[in-house]
Amino acid sequence: MEALVEIENLRKYFDIKKSILSRPLQVKAINGISLKIPKGAIFAVVGESGSGKSTLGRVILKLIEPTSGKIYLNGQDITMLKPKELIKYRRQMQIVQQDPYNSLHPRKLVKDIIGEGLKIHYKLPSDEIYIRIKEILECVGLREEHMFRYPHEFSGGQRQRIAIARALVLRPKFLVLDEPTSALDVSVQARTLALLQELKESLALTYLFITHNLAVVDHIASHVAVMYLGKIMEIGSKDDVFLKPRHPYTISLLEAVPSVGKGKRIRKVPRGEIPSPLDPPKGCLFHTRCVEAKEICAEKEPEETEISPGHSCWCHFCK
Repeated sequence: MEALVEIENLRKYFDIKKSILSRPLQVKAINGISLKIPKGAIFAVVGESGSGKSTLGRVILKLIEPTSGKIYLNGQDITMLKPKELIKYRRQMQIVQQDPYNSLHPRKLVKDIIGEGLKIHYKLPSDEIYIRIKEILECVGLREEHMFRYPHEFSGGQRQRIAIARALVLRPKFLVLDEPTSALDVSVQARTLALLQELKESLALTYLFITHNLAVVDHIASHVAVMYLGKIMEIGSKDDVFLKPRHPYTISLLEAVPSVGKGKRIRKVPRGEIPSPLDPPKGCLFHTRCVEAKEICAEKEPEETEISPGHSCWCHFCK
């Protein structure tokens, strides 16, 4: 299957200084990630808070500059493009933020929030901009009169629809959805997920879906990557990762969610908390919490093991 987005050995390191006199510490938010996102896929990235999921999405969009590695969009290397050269690619890649309450400007009308991107990227007459805004609002289930309201006049679900409309008005091919339902009530989550699936089919979109909610992933995703402390632990189709998980971290995440599968009981919850990214464990990053860890896990970083075509695991014992 042809890839719309591909990244190779992508890294993003942040230098952090605790004080003026101290030496900077390095956080490896993304540490050598490679993956391909097929056209038309809903590619989910899952993991606990602090695993690097949101940073990965922003680096792919070039909202944050990578430390090293390559980013390809439709086969074009966009890693080193200058801001002016990147503009035409930004039209093809957009993001929907996590919190609909904070992602919309409170003092702007909906028509100005959605139309801002059109004014930046295209020199369209005002009547054409109006038509484009009206059309995209209808696509997300809102009406023409909603253009003339402020964000505080809408419910959380409606605000997220406005945020989705803002991302889609430029007619992109690729959307990063960063926890798009986590701030919504359960019933509103279901309607938002249904809307996202409808839009993907009708507009031929590809999604990078960032979430910690495995029940949502089970419902909507086609592919899954499991992240932990800036690295991928397991990657594959959703069926491979959910039905035939091999990495202990993947297994523990699935076992910790009773709603995933058929009445599963919680059995293998990861021990303790995720370590600080300022001081990650040596060897396998997960070995300090893994119930199956052996001596080699603390000494040597595991290499990629291919379980089946498209399904890989980074564990010494996942063969």
